[in-house]
Amino acid sequence: MPKVLIVEDDVRLASVIDDWLTGESYAVDHVASGPAAMERLKSTQYDVLILDWQVPGMTGLEVCKQYRANGGAGVVLMLTGKKEIANKEEGLDSGADDYVTKPFHMRELSARLRALMRRSREIKTNVIKIGDLELDSVSHVVTKGDKQLSLMPREYALLEFFMRNPGKVFSADTILDKVWSNYSEASPDTVRVHITKLRSKIDTDGEESLIKTLHRVGYKFEKSASAPEQD
Repeated sequence: MPKVLIVEDDVRLASVIDDWLTGESYAVDHVASGPAAMERLKSTQYDVLILDWQVPGMTGLEVCKQYRANGGAGVVLMLTGKKEIANKEEGLDSGADDYVTKPFHMRELSARLRALMRRSREIKTNVIKIGDLELDSVSHVVTKGDKQLSLMPREYALLEFFMRNPGKVFSADTILDKVWSNYSEASPDTVRVHITKLRSKIDTDGEESLIKTLHRVGYKFEKSASAPEQD
């Protein structure tokens, strides 16, 4: 039974969502503020977070960012009255998987959750393999072929972020926000330095780097053409 945390200060709406999802065999908890959500997330693992954009104490956007920065891997669905593309883009860039614009029908919310849960089951795994590179997110062990790599904590976090988002392009600022979070002294130059160090550990001599640089755009992670297919 999937566990859902609803973060919504509109008691009536939260009750409607709770009743509907409970009827669809979800186990549902509800809090009404951002800080309360962060406290609940410290002690309980959820498969799904339904976050209202505007909740007291912290915005849903801030909750989402902090949740992802702390390693949260559950599905995040944002509820928002904001219809502008830039606002929706901001929500997705913060780590949300999808959004529903108010007002919405519960059938739409339910269908979005089912689709996200299916996608999550397909891609969510403790072990990520790309080519001959393997990362175990439980033991934090990274291997290349039969060799275990020695990575510093920030290098590991950077690699995991890339391996969970293969083929996607991220600017240095976006990587900084998602991987460094509240590490205030970090800068885009910090990202570039860590990518250089990471490349020296994960790349194969004579082959194209796994971390591609797109001039004036950002970086993306993808296996080299000569790398073996994933099992």
